[in-house]
Amino acid sequence: MAKQGSGGRPGNPGGPRGAAGGPRQGGAGERGPRQDRPDSSGSQGGWDPGRADQEPRRFETRPLRSKSRSFPGASPAEHDRGPARDAAPRRDQRRDESRGPEREPVPHGRLRLYGFHSVAEALNNPRRKIHTLYVTENAGNRLAEMVPNPRVAPTLVRAEQIDRMVGADAVHQGVAADVEPFAGLDLYDIPDDALVLVLDQVTDPHNVGAILRSAAAFGAAAIVMTDRHSPEATGVLAKTASGALEHVPIVTVGNLAQALTVLGDRGFWRVGLDSEGPDILEKSVASRPIALVLGAEGKGLRRLTRERCDVLARLDMPGAIKSLNVSNAAAVALYAIGKALEPKA
Repeated sequence: MAKQGSGGRPGNPGGPRGAAGGPRQGGAGERGPRQDRPDSSGSQGGWDPGRADQEPRRFETRPLRSKSRSFPGASPAEHDRGPARDAAPRRDQRRDESRGPEREPVPHGRLRLYGFHSVAEALNNPRRKIHTLYVTENAGNRLAEMVPNPRVAPTLVRAEQIDRMVGADAVHQGVAADVEPFAGLDLYDIPDDALVLVLDQVTDPHNVGAILRSAAAFGAAAIVMTDRHSPEATGVLAKTASGALEHVPIVTVGNLAQALTVLGDRGFWRVGLDSEGPDILEKSVASRPIALVLGAEGKGLRRLTRERCDVLARLDMPGAIKSLNVSNAAAVALYAIGKALEPKA
């Protein structure tokens, strides 16, 4: 029988995949109202707060330098537009486009986030250092409503430029940011009365991102996973987490069995989730601190991991299917633990 909390990738929580970013702007000869054009003077600062009786807030931007020809009277975004839409591409151009844009490397020591929620949460997190913020015009206006006073000045770019930064298949929504990763934490940084999730070689970044999102929703204090056979904190993981990376720290360890021993010595009740567990999860927990241990896709919990658990428990599922994807199992288990720990009337 398949292990509970194992399986493939979750459904796409970030919305349908496809082209991202807002609609293309007008042609090079079109000029909108003055307040609708980005400031090409290189002005620094945040969104223009505006007034309630004016149009929605606009933002001051630093235009991205371009090697393309600059046309008089064009806005910074229009400088990069290239040939008109109805111009026939050359044969070598069509061949290059069929391969897709080459992805630009992330600067060393930085994390590249993309998508509205992950970037907005990072901008709102005072602990997160932001190096560069990239927005398209349409996305920037929407982001200004979510983050009225960003800590860095946005750089106005085209959607195709963000495609090259994060990959053409990424649903970036016209927003990206290069940020500083958080400093690493260890097991002793976890609060004494916490609920934590322990992941045993869960390798898919979409699964880990979805687990992070559930952990943030249900009040988990941290996620513990190994530094090998686990995904790095990348833009893919952060996008799936939908901003939860700013709220739930990831603690990486070299040996998961030893980490569970440390948590046990600190008083954590270690519950391994298994579809064949002898006990129902809700009846296996009584009080915090709790470490909920989830197994890898397809394999479930490894032997040493199981041996370090105080109890193996299953979800109470009366239906025909007895196993769930690991991220779905995590969400259901966190909810079940929360209900079990509620004060009895």
